[in-house]
Amino acid sequence: MTELQFFYDPISPYAHLAFAALPQALEGHSVAVRYRPVLFAALLKAHGQLGPAEIPGKRDWTYRQVQWLAHRHGIRLDMPAAHPFNPLPLLRLGLATAQDEAPGDTNRYVTGLLFEHVWHGGADAADPARLAALQERLQDHMRQRGREWLAPDGDTVKRRLRANTDEALALGLFGVPAVVADGRVFWGFDALPMLQAWLAGDAWFDSGAWERAGQTAVGVQRR
Repeated sequence: MTELQFFYDPISPYAHLAFAALPQALEGHSVAVRYRPVLFAALLKAHGQLGPAEIPGKRDWTYRQVQWLAHRHGIRLDMPAAHPFNPLPLLRLGLATAQDEAPGDTNRYVTGLLFEHVWHGGADAADPARLAALQERLQDHMRQRGREWLAPDGDTVKRRLRANTDEALALGLFGVPAVVADGRVFWGFDALPMLQAWLAGDAWFDSGAWERAGQTAVGVQRR
């Protein structure tokens, strides 16, 4: 069985699309998926980048494109009342459900609730009342499973989020969503067909093309 790590931040509409489309992309393959929440803003900061929603023009295009992609692929996506927003409360709520055997992981059910909170219904993702309702729902989920609920604002959850984000950077991640498989990083919703091809044993991945791409010389650098 192949292990895949799906790194995400629910602030990203592309991560929402990829999460929804992932089961279909993995059909026919024996895989285990680990869902790993990270702070997208920390990845951007580490690489000296702005997010798509922070660049005029690109922001408008991003919102148009993700709604088109959702329409094209039959995925529900309602723009939240405000975007971007602070995703830390959501990330910590997710990791409050993580267990010691997988301290940086959220299960698919929990991950789906985080994405639905943002991308279903068009409400304010940062609204305290909505976050409280989500917390109650997640706590009930943990009670039904007989598992421990951690304090979202506690040191354990904060350390786990930092550890996930640090691990993502160490793996070379620069954005979300990103699927890591056998050391290869497949970035973005549009990388799912590429991931599918790798899982299916496409000969291109053994041709050296993947490695040669990283050996291309830099012609000029802007300062």
